[in-house]
Amino acid sequence: MQRIVVLVSGRGSNLATVHQRCVAEGWPARVVAVVSNRADAGGLAYAAEQGIATAVVDHRVHATRQAFDDALARVVDGFAPDLVLLAGFMRILGAAFVRRYEGRLLNIHPSLLPAFPGLHTHRRALAAGCKVAGATVHFVVPEVDHGPIVLQGVVPVHPGDDEQALAARVLATEHVIYPLAVRWFVAGQLRVEGGIVRHTGGASQVLI
Repeated sequence: MQRIVVLVSGRGSNLATVHQRCVAEGWPARVVAVVSNRADAGGLAYAAEQGIATAVVDHRVHATRQAFDDALARVVDGFAPDLVLLAGFMRILGAAFVRRYEGRLLNIHPSLLPAFPGLHTHRRALAAGCKVAGATVHFVVPEVDHGPIVLQGVVPVHPGDDEQALAARVLATEHVIYPLAVRWFVAGQLRVEGGIVRHTGGASQVLI
């Protein structure tokens, strides 16, 4: 049974979808802990309701990013994870932390990477006149919002969309592709070769 630790900073909607699909579909895995840098994160409340262990590592009490990363790693390691998920975790993690979990650290980003890494993705997509937008699940590397792409979900940009409308459409596809990518990982169906992720069964790695 593989052990999943989820890092959140906010409401935890992707955490909830991953956890619910894991239980409903009987994956050979379980979410064993949810860790946040914010004590008021909604994801912690969800975890507590589900009987999942929680922990808080407050970035504000650490003088440096390295000190925070070290404290976070100690907490995460205490849950002996096979997989660590970033699900709306709004702290940039240093290279040493990322390398510690290399090959077992996934993130979901609300754009079709490599387009629009960083913040304000929907605003930037609209300003660029994009006709499609979407979300990307990828393995985490030290460079922020980069790394081998596991799965992407594509959504249309409609005439008259504002940031909120586009964000809602992208979030809906996030809730589909993140659980699917995690299921593939725990089932041993992902292979990374030359920085490219392949599904060993040939499943499509794009959802349209």
